[in-house]
Amino acid sequence: MSEQTAQADSQQLAPTPGQTIGPFFGYALPFERGHELVPPATPGAVRFHGTVRDGHGEAVPDALIEIAQADASGQIAQAEGSFARDGMTFTGWGRCPVDASGRFSFTTLEPGSLDGAAPFIAVTVFARGLLNRVFTRAYLPGDDSALAADALLGSLPQDRRATLVAVREADGSLRFDINLQGESETVFLTYPRHDA
Repeated sequence: MSEQTAQADSQQLAPTPGQTIGPFFGYALPFERGHELVPPATPGAVRFHGTVRDGHGEAVPDALIEIAQADASGQIAQAEGSFARDGMTFTGWGRCPVDASGRFSFTTLEPGSLDGAAPFIAVTVFARGLLNRVFTRAYLPGDDSALAADALLGSLPQDRRATLVAVREADGSLRFDINLQGESETVFLTYPRHDA
């Protein structure tokens, strides 16, 4: 087979859908301190937490959340080994299963602005019944001008934008609730070559 034929064939192949995740990931995928992108005592550490709910507003007790983000200065982490939890290496990635009440909690740093854009945490949700994971963003609250200028937020109807903005709690933590369906459904994103 020629190189051109192989390239043409690969461009015609569509990605296959993922299979339902099933209830096994709650014990098969989490790893020790996966929810701690930084140790809790780290200067500038913040708690990023929320609840995953279904279309009826009921907690989803067996979801798994992954986050990825820039560091506090807005740089994408270049450190190898996403599982690194040595207290010094910031990889910008974490994984956390929800508890029986659908709650998740990460200890991380607030991401800085990347190329002048509104800072956000990329969020991926795995759950039983989803044929593939779903993607969203949790924007940091507080800088209204940066949020207003964000291209993604600006492309959404005004009443849907709030589903992508975390809420600053009284203790300084960031709450980001995820609604998989329903009137207040979180806006989910699709990426090229990914069938959500």
